[in-house]
Amino acid sequence: MYISADEVRAALRYEALIPAIRQALIDLTAGNVEQPPRTILRSGNEKDAGWFAVMPVIAGEYIAVKTVTFYPSNAALGLHTHMAVVELLRRATGEPLALMDGTVITEMRTAAVSAVAFAALARPEARTLGILGSGVQARSHIAALRVVWPMLQEIRIWSRSAANAEQLASECGGRAVALDEAAAADVVLTATNSPVPVLEGNLLGPEALVLAVGATGATLRELDDEAMLSSAVIAESRAAVERESGDVRLSGATVEAEIGEILDGTVEAPRGRRIVFKSVGMAIEDLTAARLVWQTRAARLGDALR
Repeated sequence: MYISADEVRAALRYEALIPAIRQALIDLTAGNVEQPPRTILRSGNEKDAGWFAVMPVIAGEYIAVKTVTFYPSNAALGLHTHMAVVELLRRATGEPLALMDGTVITEMRTAAVSAVAFAALARPEARTLGILGSGVQARSHIAALRVVWPMLQEIRIWSRSAANAEQLASECGGRAVALDEAAAADVVLTATNSPVPVLEGNLLGPEALVLAVGATGATLRELDDEAMLSSAVIAESRAAVERESGDVRLSGATVEAEIGEILDGTVEAPRGRRIVFKSVGMAIEDLTAARLVWQTRAARLGDALR
């Protein structure tokens, strides 16, 4: 059975996905998730060559594996830069349940992770959101953050493409601004494919929260050394971020805690200082979203196979 992108989007709602992702992050920290490092194969040695990754996981009653590709040059062709599929299986029997579009799942679960982090880490008085980037993740994050941030008053958008920034601003009721104005917001989302830093620490407020979701790769980074070293770094997964984040590896920054440790009360959230929440994406998040899609579809059809 194949579940299309349209069906996935119809089944997933941030109101359900965000709390499910929150629990998944707690379960990961508690050791209740079997998740090996993702396997990545490069398609070639060219500068713009893409990569192919395999991400397996076992948690609860399910097994899942996502295969995902990233080809940055696809943008010039009018194609998605990220494409993915997720297979969901029953853990007890190994029975394949569904193969579903993973592009929408990747888009929405990434934003849901950031929404969970925002709820745990942001200052109560935060009112402004600055976004560096104007693509799919920028749009999905606006939708997800609005679910957990009713006090959001202003969205500032910067992009290397001024036209794209204006387009997104018109869609979400925000403003296209210069980089320094976006970076001065209470909360700053970095969602670019830049291989070199675009966010400088000297532009950030003293208690800014940075949600860093772009530039995944050990040699890529969006934040400069000052931004990383002047902040409390909280990781989606300590092991994954230390292995796969160029922002952490190349700056020499130390991960202070996993978000799951803060969510379960083991570690207190940092206060009175800058915070960088770094995520690189994990298979448990894909499984969590795929499980919701499967269960929602089954409920709608009256199917007992859940």
